[in-house]
Amino acid sequence: MVLSDIKQTLKDSNYDYSILVLNDGSTDKTVEAAKKHGAIVISNRRNQGLAETFRREMQEALKLKADIIVHTDADGQYNPRHIPELIEKVKEGYDLVLGSRFLNKNIKHMPFSKRMGNLLFSKVISSITKVKITDSTTGFRAFTAEVARDINYINTFTYTQEQIIKAAKQGFSIAEIPITSRRTRKSRLFKSPIQYALKAWINIFRIHRDYGPLRFFGRIGLSFISVGILIGLWLAYRYFTLGFVGKLPSTILAMLLITVGIQIVLFGFLADMIHK
Repeated sequence: MVLSDIKQTLKDSNYDYSILVLNDGSTDKTVEAAKKHGAIVISNRRNQGLAETFRREMQEALKLKADIIVHTDADGQYNPRHIPELIEKVKEGYDLVLGSRFLNKNIKHMPFSKRMGNLLFSKVISSITKVKITDSTTGFRAFTAEVARDINYINTFTYTQEQIIKAAKQGFSIAEIPITSRRTRKSRLFKSPIQYALKAWINIFRIHRDYGPLRFFGRIGLSFISVGILIGLWLAYRYFTLGFVGKLPSTILAMLLITVGIQIVLFGFLADMIHK
């Protein structure tokens, strides 16, 4: 259904396009169905997971000398009629265009926990990138060949949030368009929303670490230093009001926290120098 909808959407367009299907080790009739619709099929010998398959998709799309790449999921969630809108937005000058399910509030069929998680992640990613993002987990997006070529991925779970963050950090322009989506089967990528959230947060922290090491480690180090100073001020207050300090463990803790904090900040400076 997805491939026939794509072909129906693009049949009257002037786009010179190819349909590329990445088969991640499926043992069903994915390959036969895709070839029947004239798609170019690339198959992994075994299941590699979403992130690795997306990386291979970028490699294969660049081999085909694509100027604009439109990525969509195969479960039929995203309506292909928005493909021309994504492409035209890229042609306006944007490097990465996201199809947002939240811009037109097309989220009634989305489970509440997933909806809240998406909203939270979008706010965090908007803060990181300084770009307003309403749908950070959408799999419906278009981007230039430069985005496909220049962004390297470290995540082994998903690509959605990492591509947005790295695109922004590397100076690519990002935009969203409103899209409609359809109810689909339950995700096979993760067993529960908690598992997904945990992996997504780990990914966000890793990107923070790699793209802003001084800020990342600086904030952690200053937190340690601040707590150590607060304990030190309390001990100083005891000395000036009571005439003695006592509290030897607290004194040691304050010195330890300040020392560790300074070391973490210095490590941030070192990582920033290496990064640059």
